[in-house]
Parts: sequence; C-alpha cells; structure tokens
Amino acid sequence: DYKGQKLAEQIFQGIILVSAIIGFIYGYITEQFGWTVYIVMAGIALSCLLTLPPWPMYRRNPLRWLPVQESGTEEKKPADRKPKRHAKS
Repeated sequence: DYKGQKLAEQIFQGIILVSAIIGFIYGYITEQFGWTVYIVMAGIALSCLLTLPPWPMYRRNPLRWLPVQESGTEEKKPADRKPKRHAKS
C-alpha cells in the first residue's frame, strides 16, 4: 500500500539522517572518522531492519484490486479486424 511505502521511506530517511548527524558529531569530537562510518553503518542496518520486512504497520491500507472478469475465449476472425490506416506524410 502506498501509505505504508511512504511511512517506510520516511522512517528510513529519518534514521539515516539522525545517524549521520550523530556520527559526524561524535567523529568530530573524538577526531576519528572511523566512528562516523560505524555509526552511519549501524543506522543503515537499523533502518533496513525496520523498513525492509513487511511489518503489519506498513500493511494497514491494502490496495483494492478489480475482480477477475471472464473474457471471451473466441478469437476474432481476420474479417472482423479493422484495417490499419497509415498516416499520410
């Protein structure tokens, strides 16, 4: 459902943004770029864990599909088809 996709995208982006800010600040204070990378990677892992599986919170508004209609299995005869007209140049 579209609302669930939007919610998952917002959660994903929010966690990535927050982890990037925290990682940058912590890495700047400790003067270690490695900590920045580790914190951002942990944020990506957490956001994947929360958004990739089909959790029930993302399936609250299911799409309603049209019912299956029986279509005629008879094929059209060549005489029933309209001839194609080519555009004049």
